[in-house]
Amino acid sequence: MSYINTIGRRKSAVARIYLSEGKGQITINDRAFDNYFPTLQLQHIVKQPLDMLNLSDKYDIKVNLDGGGYKGQSEALRLAIARAMVIINPEVKSVLKTQGLLTRDPREVERKKPGRPKARKRFQFSKR
Repeated sequence: MSYINTIGRRKSAVARIYLSEGKGQITINDRAFDNYFPTLQLQHIVKQPLDMLNLSDKYDIKVNLDGGGYKGQSEALRLAIARAMVIINPEVKSVLKTQGLLTRDPREVERKKPGRPKARKRFQFSKR
């Protein structure tokens, strides 16, 4: 088995990962993991499935990230990694599912409607 590829989505972010056995290196868009996600909170979100299963130094992950902001991209990447872990070992599915790491968050930004300033907001009503 050379590598496993999965996909994760969140808001408008899409993460495509290629997971192979290695030393725990994560490369995102040809950049280092610490360089791409500078804050510890975003790094923790991405590594959550790996830390939960104690596999953070066992697999190398190459990532193509597109769209969205840093938060959406980190959550899309977390979903893709969790899905890859289930493909490798189906027994960990229950552990990841109870933590909510296999659930795709479907919330997207609602489109702006015509005749309104935003999606649901209305202009101020004037009686006179």
